[in-house]
Amino acid sequence: MSSQVNLKDRNLLAVIGDEDSITGLLLAGIGHVDQHQKKNFLIVDSKTQTSVIESAFQEFTERKDIAILLINQHVADKIRPSVDKYQAAFPALLEIPSKEHPYDPSKDSVLKRVQKLRGD
Repeated sequence: MSSQVNLKDRNLLAVIGDEDSITGLLLAGIGHVDQHQKKNFLIVDSKTQTSVIESAFQEFTERKDIAILLINQHVADKIRPSVDKYQAAFPALLEIPSKEHPYDPSKDSVLKRVQKLRGD
């Protein structure tokens, strides 16, 4: 019963990505700021420190209100060990392309895990 309650509480998307990706998703309506001024997104640019990305990734994967975490693949590459280590079902982790960086299936941690399960 408590797991069903937890799943019902997971009603947000979170995003870690470049400004164009975040802007597009915010315009689509995914933005959320809670009563403690915590946002469900992090804009990453060339000046963003890896520790900030790592911290946001940790926070978003531990939050109980997030169902899906989207992360630009080129940003995920900056914290690849943490992304590859992440195994939980919720929030689901999806690597997405950006305007400047096309999607590379060989880097996707979820796809690698599926291929390993299939024996590819």
